[in-house]
Amino acid sequence: MKQLLALAMVGAFAVAANPAFANAQQDRMKVCNTKAADKKGDERKKFMSDCLSAEKVSQQDKMKACNTKAADKKGDDRKAFMSECLKG
Repeated sequence: MKQLLALAMVGAFAVAANPAFANAQQDRMKVCNTKAADKKGDERKKFMSDCLSAEKVSQQDKMKACNTKAADKKGDDRKAFMSECLKG
């Protein structure tokens, strides 16, 4: 329960800090919740933790790749590029 509460607090902070991240986090939660529909208790908690962690690593890798590609861009051009890159 403490892990779930901590995850919720981190998610709430992320939502306040970055609306684009909030949408990605919400999408990730929806997918994991759908996959965990038949699980209960500790099994569900572990599954949700693993599911959210796996998705997060993927997002981190995507961010690194997009940052590398956007190295020569600045300002609004960089923002637009990063937005499109992270969507795909």
